[in-house]
Amino acid sequence: QVQLVESGGGLVQPGGSLRLSCAASGSIFSIYTMGWYRQAPGNKRELVAAITSGGGTNYADSVKGRFTISRDNAKNTAYLQMNSLKPEDTAVYYCNARVPMSTTTFWGQGTQVTVSS
Repeated sequence: QVQLVESGGGLVQPGGSLRLSCAASGSIFSIYTMGWYRQAPGNKRELVAAITSGGGTNYADSVKGRFTISRDNAKNTAYLQMNSLKPEDTAVYYCNARVPMSTTTFWGQGTQVTVSS
């Protein structure tokens, strides 16, 4: 069992920045593919960004060039740096850990990001 705890959400003005963190329990963090998802009211949960154990990344088209996902295996933590935030980025952001080549997946409790003036 893996526990994921997100932090770093909040209220920010359009054009501002936030950095989300996802701290994971357990000793095999380095093998997980880590992902950030978001869900706005009335919408489905969508993938924002993901990073593999080898450091490969992929992003939703809507955040390319503005968001950066990273990981620090020594700290069992994944990050999502969000720049040039827009009101449409407003959502609950969830951290996800997935065991490669497996259906085993874990979710955090979510952190609210609100972009508004």
